[in-house]
Amino acid sequence: MLSIFDIYFKSPIVHGMDLVSPRFPAPAKRLVLLVADGLRADKFFESDAAGKFRAPFLRSVIKERGRWGVSHARPPTESRPGHVAIIAGFYEDPSDVTKGWKANPVEFDSVFNRSRHTFSYGSPDIVPIFCAALPHTTWNSYPHDFEDFATDASFLDEWSFDQFQGLMNRSKEDPKLKELLLQDNLVVFLHLLGCDSNGHAHRPFSSIYLNNVAVVDSIAARVYNLLEDYYKDNRTAYVFTADHGMHDKGSHGDGHPSNTDTPLVVWGAGVKHPKPISSSSHGDGHSDCGTRFVDDHMHDTPTPKEWGLHGIERVDVNQADIAPLMSTLLGLPCPVNSVGSLPLDYIDMKKTGEVEAVLANTKQVLNQFVRKSQTKEATSLYFKPFKPLGHYSSLLDQIEDHISNGDYEVARKLSENLRDLALQGLHYFQTYDWLMLMTVIILGYIGWMTYIVLHVLQSYTSLAGDILTKEQADHRTDNTRKVQLCGCLFLGLLSIILFMEQSPPLYHAYTTMTVFLWTQISSEYRFIKALWKQLHGRELNYFTKVVAACAVSVFILEYLVNSFTERKLYTWCFLTVGVIAFLYLFKSIPWRSGIPFFVCGACWFLSVFTLMPAEIPDNNNLVIWSGVMIILIRAAGRFLDQHTEGNKFWLTICNSDAKKSKFPMLFQLQALLVGLSSVMVSISTSHRTENQELHVWHQIINWSIAGPSMVLPLFSANGLLSRLTSIFLGFAPTFLLLSIGYEAVFYGAFALVLMAWILFENTLIYSSKVKRLSSSCNNMEDNAIVDGRYLQLSDIRIPLTFMVLFNDAFFGTGNFASIASFEISSVYRFITVFSPFLMAALLIFKLFIPFLLVICVFSAITKLNRLPRLGCYFLVILFSAVMTMHFFFLVQNTGSWMEIGNSISHFGIMSAQVVFVLLLFALTNVYTKDICIGSVERSSRKAI
Repeated sequence: MLSIFDIYFKSPIVHGMDLVSPRFPAPAKRLVLLVADGLRADKFFESDAAGKFRAPFLRSVIKERGRWGVSHARPPTESRPGHVAIIAGFYEDPSDVTKGWKANPVEFDSVFNRSRHTFSYGSPDIVPIFCAALPHTTWNSYPHDFEDFATDASFLDEWSFDQFQGLMNRSKEDPKLKELLLQDNLVVFLHLLGCDSNGHAHRPFSSIYLNNVAVVDSIAARVYNLLEDYYKDNRTAYVFTADHGMHDKGSHGDGHPSNTDTPLVVWGAGVKHPKPISSSSHGDGHSDCGTRFVDDHMHDTPTPKEWGLHGIERVDVNQADIAPLMSTLLGLPCPVNSVGSLPLDYIDMKKTGEVEAVLANTKQVLNQFVRKSQTKEATSLYFKPFKPLGHYSSLLDQIEDHISNGDYEVARKLSENLRDLALQGLHYFQTYDWLMLMTVIILGYIGWMTYIVLHVLQSYTSLAGDILTKEQADHRTDNTRKVQLCGCLFLGLLSIILFMEQSPPLYHAYTTMTVFLWTQISSEYRFIKALWKQLHGRELNYFTKVVAACAVSVFILEYLVNSFTERKLYTWCFLTVGVIAFLYLFKSIPWRSGIPFFVCGACWFLSVFTLMPAEIPDNNNLVIWSGVMIILIRAAGRFLDQHTEGNKFWLTICNSDAKKSKFPMLFQLQALLVGLSSVMVSISTSHRTENQELHVWHQIINWSIAGPSMVLPLFSANGLLSRLTSIFLGFAPTFLLLSIGYEAVFYGAFALVLMAWILFENTLIYSSKVKRLSSSCNNMEDNAIVDGRYLQLSDIRIPLTFMVLFNDAFFGTGNFASIASFEISSVYRFITVFSPFLMAALLIFKLFIPFLLVICVFSAITKLNRLPRLGCYFLVILFSAVMTMHFFFLVQNTGSWMEIGNSISHFGIMSAQVVFVLLLFALTNVYTKDICIGSVERSSRKAI
């Protein structure tokens, strides 16, 4: 599990680089950065319904005295990573996942750090990130209480401006403050949160959001007039942009153009004036900068006519390019961790200054590359350098020579090419250990799966007894010791190499586990050799069956992997399975038994639920009527249990000779509790709908229903059908009381499919004429088989079916996003006071109930087929490992936080499933350990 953090989520930030002092005069003495949080480009540039533009001041800047474009953000399009990209010049640090994406775990450099002094006002979630630990800063932020989604949040923008205006007014009476304001290399940062808050609360097409665009434009105009009147020296540069956009749904985070496209307007000292589009220019109005943008959608589309800017050249940039742009305007060194490329089309400098600015930007990126290269070389026994930059010093010398000779254009192009190579080199060393780590991890997974296969073949199949003679078994101990000694020596050698390379402790753990597994596999080489010889002598038909079984298994497992992101696949799965099962059963048993129709109908009924929304809507009536359906299902099971004498297709699972229930009225008691839970659902919901307080005695009744109901199945008859339907009825009250909508119906539908699985397996036993081992099983001493018979190739259908149903138990009523969204009504019937731990425990237990049903049925089916349950469990582990290895390659370290988090969750859940299922097996064993199965011989005699 931890391996993904060493591979995908290592911080790209390095320390120890020297600053690159610029060799050109500073175009501006001070710079103002205005960031309108959550302002998307189209809403800023386009006109309203009346044909008026929402930002008249900034449009006049674009047309008369500045440059403009679209700043392309890289997902995750969130506030903190967006501001880090603008101010520090690098994108989201993948290691931030270890901090829950709330803070950058590694210290970094920024434009504010390089300034003489920074004045900053805005949100408490943004401003302190850059200013809290900075000594040369004056900053303030409003309380979190101000961020009220129920109000128009544009007053937050006014608050930021008022704070800055108050500072300027105070300087007229404070000589020290005025002296500070008159110095150079000053930065003013105003964070304007209004658009983001209003976008979340009212959507970006609402009048409140669109009016907020006019507010930020007004603030930009007032800041400009305030500073120009104060200084009167035309030495102030202004940058207006946004950290991210806003989706129509009022959200952001992913790579949709509405989230990644943000406005950029730059004007003032050191900035070029507008450039009209000439006839030789691109028809789309873009400058020919050759930049590759970090978001994934198209960028060569023409500027929309609705923006009204088709006659003025547009210069798009990557969001991280803004940091070197601001540093260059102030004549400061670029932040040492920046990966941005200086957009020259914004800078108004002489040719010499342009070349020196690009060269300074190049050296800053190159310094990071050199530092990473030196660090890796110092700890590597066999170092593989980044060959394109093997002689970077000579390339720098060439650039310096061209500058000395006045070949500025050639020097600029060489500098830009060197910068691009340095960025490639940074990526090379960021992923330097990937090949080694991924090789070790994949070998570990393959070794784990191979070891499980060998263990199952040796312990739970007849192959071990057929292959190894007693004489061969005597030599296994000596050979095992030799192999283990070689494995220890090899592991020791690898540990020495890793120690000399100063590798992290987890690298040693990954290597140790992989070597251990392959050592165990190698110690079984005699068995593997004998197995190969026996298989080599088999007929072609046998190999065809093995290959077909493997192919079907892989297909089903890959289908399940894709179902994690597309839950509707389960609909097609159960529709198809229903048809196939119907056709097979229709040919195998008389249709009058009703089993083919029942199995097909149950599968089709369950297929409906993955078409429903993952966010479950409230439907109190569905929950109440689900209680009725659950009672009817249990009543039907009880009727079959009592009236199937002589029916060979039902007799084994009914088992009339089994021990009867300790309480004759158990069914009536369980049905009463289900009925009471439905009544309490109605009462609790009506109280909440009418805004009435839920009485304490209502909660006491709900707890009293849920607790005892889960104990009652232990007192039911131990026949397979009796016990399983009692378990189903026992967990129903708790599930109903925690349900708010269609998931209550899913509980009943899911139970029907589980019953269909039992009937299908029971039919297979008779149709294939499988004879159970009754008397011989007690005399087996050479193998660990205690449940009746060995595993066969056809038995893999049971763990595969378990995998499908186990995953559908979760995705049938939701997905990972729906789990993250908390709904108070889910636990309102048990607790009304906010208690996150108890509420989370109740919601998790609700998710566990379908899992418990699947495992109970799985255990019962292994008993029905006289299979070793532990052997089937090892096959479940094997299939889980296959899926885990696939999810290992699907882990993302880029994209929205939800996309990254989901990819980690998928891998983590499959990795933990082995332990999770084992714990549930232990828990459900309390209910299933004494289930009694009728014998084939007895049922066959009664059928005759």
